[in-house]
Amino acid sequence: MASTIAATRMTFALDCPDAVALAEFYAALLGWRVDRDPTDDGWVEVHPPIADAGASRLAFQQVSNYRAPEWPDGPTPQQAHLDFSVPDLDGAAAVAVGLGAVRHSVQPSETGNWVVFSDPAGHLFCLCRHSD
Repeated sequence: MASTIAATRMTFALDCPDAVALAEFYAALLGWRVDRDPTDDGWVEVHPPIADAGASRLAFQQVSNYRAPEWPDGPTPQQAHLDFSVPDLDGAAAVAVGLGAVRHSVQPSETGNWVVFSDPAGHLFCLCRHSD
């Protein structure tokens, strides 16, 4: 019996009200590319710029009656979030806000080494100061 599932690729999927719009937000934020079936706006993927069959990717699944997570407390919990390590935290934060992210009112980092944002659909993500 195998001790792992031997996955060849990891896709992290987020539910959202508009899969195309949220995919375009993350593609612009990360410098990745949108990959979509033009006949299906309900599932859209964002891939890294370098073609690598095993690379991680993001996917966005359009759902009706979407409710944004509420953090840190609320009836719709966070459930998941994304962390992106960046070499220039202030510069990356400015880019994120310029693309439509909102700096969250709750910032638990006591050192300022990471900042919490909400994407245009309300999902949380953190920009983290890159450290080796």
